[in-house]
Amino acid sequence: MAELTAADRSDDGTVISTEGLTKRYRGGQLAVDALDLAVPRGSVFGFLGPNGSGKTTTIRMLLGLIEPSGGTARLLGSPMPQGVRRVLPRVGALIEGPALYGFLSGRDNLLRLDAADPTADPRTRTARVGQALERVGLAAAAGKKARAYSLGMKQRLGLAAALLQPRELLVLDEPTNGLDPQGMREIRHLVRELADGGITVFLSSHLLDEIEQVCSHTAVMNRGRLVTQGTVAEMAAGARGRLLVTTPDPAEAVRVLKEHGVTDLTAEEDRVCGELPVPDGPEGAPPDPADLNAALVRAEVRVRSFGMERASLEDVFVSLTGEGFDVAG
Repeated sequence: MAELTAADRSDDGTVISTEGLTKRYRGGQLAVDALDLAVPRGSVFGFLGPNGSGKTTTIRMLLGLIEPSGGTARLLGSPMPQGVRRVLPRVGALIEGPALYGFLSGRDNLLRLDAADPTADPRTRTARVGQALERVGLAAAAGKKARAYSLGMKQRLGLAAALLQPRELLVLDEPTNGLDPQGMREIRHLVRELADGGITVFLSSHLLDEIEQVCSHTAVMNRGRLVTQGTVAEMAAGARGRLLVTTPDPAEAVRVLKEHGVTDLTAEEDRVCGELPVPDGPEGAPPDPADLNAALVRAEVRVRSFGMERASLEDVFVSLTGEGFDVAG
């Protein structure tokens, strides 16, 4: 592995940081627009956005595969793309699916990839490949031809290739794309295991369920721009929940709640949902849900259940971007 410089060691606790990072393609298309990103060391960071929002272009700039049009990017404390030779041996990456030789076995694919790495010690190659296969749960299928692998197995083999050497950072671009539910679960489980082992994981996805289940931090991209970033918990907590009432008198419940300032009311069978009004001014407060419940009872609305429905990440992201996302995992 490349020797670390003082600059590499004295980072500010981030493994990825960008300032004003921009990519404009020929013809004027602005793919990434002045991106300021900070990925904390030790996090599982979900890089989220609809398809075409600039995620893959950002990853390619971070890894030195394409030149930015403006701004700066640092990976593990080193500027990119200037630090490619020093930094990339410490980074594992899986971008747009693994490139495999279908006629070779899973083990032989890894042996060939490891042999192409000038920093890899050939004396420990066989053991290293065996450990990587074991780590991703492919030891039993190591002798099978790669063309006979399922999509999930191919993704796991790609992760094994990224983990042949010790890594500080793992960059995954849509790692569950095209997988069935079982394959998705396998990859998520593996990502959590890698994070528990001390590797920072930067995971690009357009699947909300994926982010909510495995990530500690997230950033949202939309049309090339960063919309927000922070912890997943902070983002969910920042969204207002919706009032949910179940009643056999939905029409009357809507009337009463509307009179008390509840907005965006919808009624479907015996379910009534709505938004509590935004407080007026810094000293204002939203109505107490208990008072709303009492108002319904006074109006002789039969209330079967009454409470606040937690805002989902889907609600958060739609409110931030105005666009829908895939939510299924």
